[in-house]
Amino acid sequence: MSDVVTSSKFKWSDLVSKEDWWAIWLGFIILLLSTISKLTGAFPFKTAKPVTWGNEKVPSIFGSFDGILPGLILTFVVLAVLFTIGKKFMGADVGKFITGFPVVFILATLAYLFAANAGIKNYLGYAFWALGIGLLVSNTVRTPEWLKPAVNTEYYIKTGLVIFGAEVLFSNVVKFGLYGLGIAWFVTPIVVIFMWYYGTRILKMTSKPMVIVIATATSVCGVSAAIAAAAASKAKKEDLTFAIGLTLIFTVIMMVTMPFIVKAVGMSDMVGGAWMGGTIDATGAVVLAGETLGPLAGQVAALVKMIQNVLIGVIAFAIAVFFATKVDKAEGGPEVGADEIWHRFPKFILGFIAASVIFSFIYEPGLGTETTKGVLSLSKGFRGWCFCLAFTCIGLESNFKDMAELVQGGKPLWLYIVGQSFNLVLTLLVAWLLLSGIIFPIPTLTV
Repeated sequence: MSDVVTSSKFKWSDLVSKEDWWAIWLGFIILLLSTISKLTGAFPFKTAKPVTWGNEKVPSIFGSFDGILPGLILTFVVLAVLFTIGKKFMGADVGKFITGFPVVFILATLAYLFAANAGIKNYLGYAFWALGIGLLVSNTVRTPEWLKPAVNTEYYIKTGLVIFGAEVLFSNVVKFGLYGLGIAWFVTPIVVIFMWYYGTRILKMTSKPMVIVIATATSVCGVSAAIAAAAASKAKKEDLTFAIGLTLIFTVIMMVTMPFIVKAVGMSDMVGGAWMGGTIDATGAVVLAGETLGPLAGQVAALVKMIQNVLIGVIAFAIAVFFATKVDKAEGGPEVGADEIWHRFPKFILGFIAASVIFSFIYEPGLGTETTKGVLSLSKGFRGWCFCLAFTCIGLESNFKDMAELVQGGKPLWLYIVGQSFNLVLTLLVAWLLLSGIIFPIPTLTV
């Protein structure tokens, strides 16, 4: 199976023929349309997905679709048209893509449907179900050949990450100041470096891209960071699938158990929220876990995680440089300079950074916080669908036989457990030093 990212010399024609650039263009088209819709109200641009079912209000699974079909159709049409335009410029067989895309969209819709069950929605999100549905298909009936032209994991992931960049606002860094920076930015690189040396020197894992993908997923923000690291290190799709699977499983375990631990030991809401925000791997899970302790813990947890998210672009660049100049060179690769590093750098990360900068320093000051949130409420829906399509495709492209070969005697699992344990201890120590009030004054946050 091919690498997540392949390297080629840059040509100006790449701007309209390469996947990374089209992810940027499509991401910004969605952000622009979200902006116009919010500011003018000239047209609807709100996505839809199955609503929560299995409760008194909507007892039946079939009731999950009540009133959402127009929005669901709009979502499908917008994504189908945009992704098809990109495929056309990239030289793909548009007819084959259009044939398969509706099926991928239906599978993603099923993932959202299962994730909307009232009893489990707080524990098993759409990513879990999308990956599971894809794996079920690929390991039973096999992914049919006619569907494969629409199974474009990287295309959907990269577009979603560009949109996600707009949600990473620098105002969040200001809100929590040096406290948030200390917890999110001091701990993260230390954990990445620790896990890299533990995986390569102690465990002697043969797949170095897998080591860095697991390390980044553990220390930054789970799936999104894993995707960026996989692109920067040229990891194989199987490496990414395995890392995402580990992340999703332990995210569920940690979001359920950590609030109980915080309460059991009498930890303050601020320290507990920061601890969970710095260690639980998914932003949504962080917020849910924090809210179980109260609004203050929920806010602190979300702020720490969002400050961590700012590091995605920086870490992706650092990984690209490190692998180009150190790892590949040590394994017999050629000498590389700045030009080759640029070629290896995942270009869609530029879109992620640009979206973050534009929304942080142009949108929020110019339009105001509430209007910016309104724009993001529209674009966020499309980001979620892009991710759901991507996770479905990851499953469709993977099989258990290939994944079993990656186990390497349990080393990846051991790497995650040891690395996450180190992350938990170090994050708790830093959170306690900064937020307990013993050394520094406790910051004031409006709840």
